Amino acid sequence: MLAILGTVPEENFPLLCGKASIREDFLIVNNQKVPIQRGTPALVASAIKILEVLNRQPPFLYLIGDIGRGSGSRQLYSFFTQDIKKREFSTITFHYLMPDADWCNRILLAIDELKKRPFLIADAGFMYAAKMSGNAPLFDLFTPDLGELAFLADEQAPHPFYTRGFLLQEENKVEELIKRAYEHSNASRYLLIKGRSDYVVKEGRILSVISEPMIEALEPIGGTGDTITGIVSALIDSGFDVEKACYIASKINRLAGKLSNPDPSTQISHIIKFLPPAFEQI
Repeated sequence: MLAILGTVPEENFPLLCGKASIREDFLIVNNQKVPIQRGTPALVASAIKILEVLNRQPPFLYLIGDIGRGSGSRQLYSFFTQDIKKREFSTITFHYLMPDADWCNRILLAIDELKKRPFLIADAGFMYAAKMSGNAPLFDLFTPDLGELAFLADEQAPHPFYTRGFLLQEENKVEELIKRAYEHSNASRYLLIKGRSDYVVKEGRILSVISEPMIEALEPIGGTGDTITGIVSALIDSGFDVEKACYIASKINRLAGKLSNPDPSTQISHIIKFLPPAFEQI
C-alpha cells in the first residue's frame, strides 16, 4: 500500500489518518472533506485516480494543517513515527512538510526498524529535510523542479533560501546540477526532474528526457508538479519498474494537461479528471 504524508495551509486543520477517496472535487479522509487544490491534496488525488485504473487500494494519507510555522508538521512527524510501527507500506511519499533534519533522522530510524523497508519518495519540504540531514542517498526517488534541483546541487546551502544564484533554474544547466547533486551525495538513487522538459535520472546518469506534449497553457497552473509525483508514486506502488514509472508518469501528466484543454484559469482538480484517459492512451 502507498502512504502519503503532507500538509494543507490551514492553521487549525486537524491531523487526519486513513484511506483517502475522491468525491466530486474533494478528498474524503475519515469523513473530512479536503478541497482538491494544489499541494498535497493534488498529489493524493492524482495517486487515487491512477490506483483506481490499476484496480489497486487507495493510498493511506497522513495530513495536517501547517501555515509555515512547523507545529503541524512536527505533530505529524511525531504521530507517524509511532503509527508506522503497526502498518505495512510498500511505498511512502513525503510531500509538503516543514523541513526538519532531526525529525527526518527519527523517521528514517523508525523505518529501519520495520520488517521490510518501503520504497521512499520525497518531494518539496521533505526532500529539503533529507538533503539538510545528510540522508538524501537513503531515498529511492526525489521529484524536484529546477529550483529544487539547484538547492540539491548547492553543497553549501543549508536551506533553499540560501541557494547560490549562479545555480538557479536555468534549463541549460540541468546536467551540471545533476552532476553536482550526486558528487556531494545530495540526491536520491533516482530523480524525476520536472520542468518544460522532464528528466529521468539514475545515479547521475540521464536515462530519458520527455518534452512532449508541450502545453504552454499549463505553465501558470499551480499543482502540475504535485500531480506528477502522485502519478509516479501510484505506478511504483503498483509494481512498475522505477525508470518506466517515471517516464510514463511524465507522459501521463502532460497528456492529461492536453486532454483537459486548459487555459490559465484552469484548476488542477479539472486536469486530474483526465488522468485515467491519459493513462489508457499511454
